[in-house]
Amino acid sequence: MPQKKVHSVAKNLGLSSDALIKLLEEIGIKAKGHMSTLTDEEIKRVKAKISEGKRRVKREFTRRWPKPKVKEKRKKIDQEEIRETVKSTLAKLEKRETKKHYKREEPTKVEPTPTEKVVEVVDFMTVAELAQALDRPPIDVIKKCMDLGLMVSLNQRLDLDTISLLCDEFQCTMKAVSVEEQIKPGEEVEEVERPPVVTVMGHVDHGKTTLLDAITKLRVAEQEYGKITQRMAAYQIIYNDKVITFLDTPGHEAFTAMRARGAQVTDIVILVVAADDGVMPQTVEAIDHARAAGVPIIVCINKIDLPKANVNLVKTQLAKENVLIEEFGGKVISVETSALKGKGIPDLLDAILVKAEELTLKAPGNKSAKGVVIEARLDRGKGNVSTILVQEGSLYKGDPFVCGSHFGRVRDMLDENMERTEKAGPSTPVLVLGFSGLPQAGEIFMAVGDERKARELANQRKLMERSRQMTAKAKLTLLDLQEKIKTGEMKELKIILKADSAGSVEVLDEKLQELNMENVSVKIIHKGVGKINVSDVLLAEVTGAICVGFHVGPDTNALESAEREGVEIRTYRLIYEALDDLRAAMLGMLEPKIQEILIGEAEVRQVFHIHKVGLVAGCYVKDGKVTRNAVARIVRGDKQIAASKVVSLKRFKEDVKEVLTGYECGVGLEDIEDIQEGDTIQFYKIEEAAVDNGR
Repeated sequence: MPQKKVHSVAKNLGLSSDALIKLLEEIGIKAKGHMSTLTDEEIKRVKAKISEGKRRVKREFTRRWPKPKVKEKRKKIDQEEIRETVKSTLAKLEKRETKKHYKREEPTKVEPTPTEKVVEVVDFMTVAELAQALDRPPIDVIKKCMDLGLMVSLNQRLDLDTISLLCDEFQCTMKAVSVEEQIKPGEEVEEVERPPVVTVMGHVDHGKTTLLDAITKLRVAEQEYGKITQRMAAYQIIYNDKVITFLDTPGHEAFTAMRARGAQVTDIVILVVAADDGVMPQTVEAIDHARAAGVPIIVCINKIDLPKANVNLVKTQLAKENVLIEEFGGKVISVETSALKGKGIPDLLDAILVKAEELTLKAPGNKSAKGVVIEARLDRGKGNVSTILVQEGSLYKGDPFVCGSHFGRVRDMLDENMERTEKAGPSTPVLVLGFSGLPQAGEIFMAVGDERKARELANQRKLMERSRQMTAKAKLTLLDLQEKIKTGEMKELKIILKADSAGSVEVLDEKLQELNMENVSVKIIHKGVGKINVSDVLLAEVTGAICVGFHVGPDTNALESAEREGVEIRTYRLIYEALDDLRAAMLGMLEPKIQEILIGEAEVRQVFHIHKVGLVAGCYVKDGKVTRNAVARIVRGDKQIAASKVVSLKRFKEDVKEVLTGYECGVGLEDIEDIQEGDTIQFYKIEEAAVDNGR
């Protein structure tokens, strides 16, 4: 007997999949989810139930709203009465009865209260532009600047603080406008349905690229290295007359970096889990990143054709990570596939279309294009090229655009097959040529009216970026979070938790959850084993969390990223110290602490035994610098084995104060008996956080 899937039957009946599942439960038919199948007999029972409901509603409507009563017929107009009325009216007019005239009092005029003028300004606008916005002669603005002690010319640019002072002098209210707001939108257009944008994520070697090959038929994994550089990071396919856009796995760092720049690109995440390997650390990372972004997940259990495949074990492991699939009473769709043999691919594409239908994805189609940069590179023959995913509007060849601090005109557009195209609508990836420079992944791409406007906006953004680089970003510390908790601005203390072992992670997670209070709670955004890396820092920056390390510290790249993004990293050796600090922050009693700041990292190349001195490590400085009297921590593998202090530092036979990156040196450590070739020595400086007396 032929069978049909729940989502297709629901579509034919004009219902949502969830509504059909509830209807099936009412008539005693069990359906696990959208991908379950129904027989013809079951479909007839569903239709009979719907018909019965319609008849019941009709009877109820008839009972509540009885048939309207027949209106009584109007009486015929008596012509004799009309003639008598006309005669009496004419008689009154002939008598010319005088009417009383009343003097009309004029209302008192209320003078309107003068409204304060609101001026729209942008950062780093010129004196001439400000004068035009204020509707004043430029000489008046220059005079006001001279009164404030500023000698300016007509084309000199002013920062936002100076513009604010000048607006106060001219008794105007200043309204700062962003670069995006300067591009005035056109007429309101009707939103059109757009294809879903799907990102494939998961652990290494779980079959992400092979799955994309099976879907797109491009066979990227089989291509040589030289040809891979020519491919795009986004593809489109047509399935059941529906278009689906796939993003090649950007990695968790790039996925979060795009969100950090305000670009929410993905609509659906495909979480690939190997049936023979199960849930791995990067699988958990992918789940946490997708959950933090608020993106729905479809689980793809891959490699089911292998002898060691255990699908039920994978589903149980996912349930432990709070990813409940439909079979376990959750709402996450699960599909079993074998990407190598092409098994289960149609079911996966059906699941994507079902989820996209639930999301009702729409975007304006007939307006200036707005999108996001997926990747950018310098091509030897084409120059600066970038893969753009159009999110709103339509992009045409020849359109001027601005993207970050760069601008240009669309010289050419290529699709994923490197064929020229004249137009790109919403959710369409294209390779765009014509950039003045290379933008970063996640930068917002906007088409503008003319190239002159694009150049002005790009220059303005460049000045704003330079200003941001000169003024260092304030770090969001645990003390700042404490102040927000005290004032009621924050109800959750968000933490990225890393430790040296899985047991330590579980114990810390359990103990931190016990810190929950009535007004504030602890939320673990992500937890894992190993050093704090760049991905952890970016996730903390996006979610407003702090990084906590137990017996582990940050790597060098993570430390640089934390300084740049303004994320605090706290490391602890004792569990009660971590719990005491976080509890004190939640209670508002946290005091500033002495911090260790990583300044350099060196590799031990050789160990010398020197009489009356002890062990001396011959090191090569890989990153940062080594200074005398610095705190040193010896790391072997991923574990710290000892902590000490630098007591001597030499270059050849000379004592030096510091040794920079790329040089060799001899490091003498205090009371160290175990050090081996290949060990890593991390060097820290001690700093005490400033006490805020205003608290």
